[in-house]
Amino acid sequence: MLRFEGERDCPLPPGEVFARLTDARFLVQCLPDVESVRESNQDQATFRVRPALSFVRGALDVTLTVLERNQPQARFLLTSKGIGSGADVESALEVSEQGTGTHLHWSAEVKNLTGLLKLVPAGLIRGAAEKAINDVWDRLMAAVQG
Repeated sequence: MLRFEGERDCPLPPGEVFARLTDARFLVQCLPDVESVRESNQDQATFRVRPALSFVRGALDVTLTVLERNQPQARFLLTSKGIGSGADVESALEVSEQGTGTHLHWSAEVKNLTGLLKLVPAGLIRGAAEKAINDVWDRLMAAVQG
């Protein structure tokens, strides 16, 4: 399966950064292409997104669930379903103190692709996912510090 990993730094203290990045309500506000939010609380958000990806037509219904929130680590599950396709992505976040700020280490793994997404070449998915991940992290860091 596909796996992604990276690091980011933030000038704010780890406790503050961790609290924001493990709140599903905050996270869904930072995602691009969200059309509507059906429900959201600290542990879960359900929303509809229309991704700007050539291989995904129409809207996706997405559920973001915080599976574990135990500072310095958190785990998440992102489940998306669309017409004829779906995906399950598990991700993890670890925060650590870095001077007066925070160092973040994250990973994400595509656990399951269904329907038409199974037919899309892995390289195409990887390229689109890497761009989307970088965009989301840029938005998250701006919102955390905002």
